[in-house]
Amino acid sequence: MNIEQDIDFELERMRKVALRMDALFLIPGTNVSLGLDNIVGLVPVVGDVAAMMPGVWMIHRARRLGARPGTLAYMITNTVIDFAIGTIPIVGDIFDAVYNANIRNYRALMRDLNKRSAMAKPVHRPSMGCIKAV
Repeated sequence: MNIEQDIDFELERMRKVALRMDALFLIPGTNVSLGLDNIVGLVPVVGDVAAMMPGVWMIHRARRLGARPGTLAYMITNTVIDFAIGTIPIVGDIFDAVYNANIRNYRALMRDLNKRSAMAKPVHRPSMGCIKAV
């Protein structure tokens, strides 16, 4: 595997985690999706802590992939907001269903990496015809 394949593999893992946590299925007749975050979060405190762990993992992986500090701060803020409000009975469960912090974090990471990729300068390699034999 090369670096590009490793990054693509890691991003795909993160995408799957975000979707499983926030959008595993859609509530019929609405645009509201529910995921494992919403189900596990029904258990007071322990469920909210358990639901936060994939978000923390995603932030860690984003840092390893080279996300900029502003993106990491945004991701941390989303995760903290999701956890803090998610601990409030009933209101937190409704908020979790609408806010989808993991998907927000994944999209922020993708925006950051795509922007950085677009700004990167291509590497120019001399063709073999330019090298003179000595």
